[in-house]
Amino acid sequence: MKIPVVTVLVPLIVGCAQFMQQLDSTIIATALPVIADSLKEEPLRLNLAITSYLLSLAVFLPISGWMTDRFGTRTVFASAMAVFTLGSMLCGLADSLLFLVVARIIQGAGGAMMLPVGRMIILKTVPKEALVSAMNWVTIPGVLGPLLGPPLGGFIVTYFSWRWIFFMNLPVGLLGIALICVFVRNIREPGVHRLDLAGFLMVGVGLACLVFGFTTMGRGLLPLSTVIWLLIVGSAASLAYLVYATRAAAPLLDLKMLKVPSFRAGIVGGGLFYMGATAVPFLLALLFQLGFGLTPVESGVMTLAVALGSVCTRFSLTRLLRRFGFRTVTIAGALLHALCLLACVLFHVGTPYALILLTLFPMGFARSVTYTSLNSLPYIEMQPSVMSRAQSFASMAQQLFGSFGVGLTALIAHGSLLLRGGAEIRPSDLAPAFLIIGLLCAASLFSFLRLPADIGADVSGRSRG
Repeated sequence: MKIPVVTVLVPLIVGCAQFMQQLDSTIIATALPVIADSLKEEPLRLNLAITSYLLSLAVFLPISGWMTDRFGTRTVFASAMAVFTLGSMLCGLADSLLFLVVARIIQGAGGAMMLPVGRMIILKTVPKEALVSAMNWVTIPGVLGPLLGPPLGGFIVTYFSWRWIFFMNLPVGLLGIALICVFVRNIREPGVHRLDLAGFLMVGVGLACLVFGFTTMGRGLLPLSTVIWLLIVGSAASLAYLVYATRAAAPLLDLKMLKVPSFRAGIVGGGLFYMGATAVPFLLALLFQLGFGLTPVESGVMTLAVALGSVCTRFSLTRLLRRFGFRTVTIAGALLHALCLLACVLFHVGTPYALILLTLFPMGFARSVTYTSLNSLPYIEMQPSVMSRAQSFASMAQQLFGSFGVGLTALIAHGSLLLRGGAEIRPSDLAPAFLIIGLLCAASLFSFLRLPADIGADVSGRSRG
């Protein structure tokens, strides 16, 4: 049977690239103590390997749309994967912390392009009526990456060298580059304007400082005064860009896009949802390993329930959207995810594992349903000529809201521990964090409820009954 290239094979290539990036960004957290011992460094200092990657993402994400329009989808996507693969190889060869940090910056530069450019390829090549199915192929690998990262990382550092965490990206990256060169079209936009260098500098500084500040907030990695200054500088640079963008002829991130209802809902409502969804792997790892005393491998087995729920989306989402439409499915997915997060507030050491798994499975299903919907929803009213810039805007917002969610939950958990006066985390210390992100996820409904009932009918197929 011949596999459709545009609607299946290309989305799978994009999805596997995102899986590689998402897996890598979470798998390293499990391996940090082992890497620190190998490099003769304090484990706390090894967090620079994570923050340097996030900073690189923050700096290069905003220009991904311009680069795609200027140089073409295939050129930028293949180059991004090549840079990411090169960075992975250098990470595996690192013999010092400085070497590892530089390699992670290179890796992050490639990763910053892979996520938005991959989605641009789908949006620019897949027919509207097949967009949901294509995004389904893209989303599932990306959702599974953060969930499979911790157990896989624990397995590798237990039975192999930590360097294989990075080396295993090499064959995948080389195969991906070859497939991109063969199957992905090099689509470019005519008459691309000059790069908005002033906007790039303001957005880069603002996003880098905010992401770094949010990510380190509540973890004790930096002095509180440093975190506060990062947030102040990041906010000032972001506000400066907001003023600048209203006057610039061709701003890097066009704020006028927020006037489009579906795009605004994807940014605002999607941002609130991402805050909760991005924090889930972090909170579950704390709950199972520190709260319940499970090993990394045992913790990973528990989170597989979320992964299985995500996989089930592949077999039902297209029919759900055709039957109920984008608005209803997005609302239902976000609501179910919020309810599952709120149910986690009740977890304690004596909670039967079967009950926990019965909560995590629908959480994974709801998470994947909403993610897939939000991968299409912001763009269904956008003109093709601005699609690249819209994708850069949305990817930047997702990164910012996601880092804020992780930082907020870490701060809440740390504050709960201090108030209790304890030395070790208990499940009760994480309950307030699950409560807050559950409520934030529920708050996303207010944006989705304002959408027209028939939004995206030509994409979902609902208009055809």
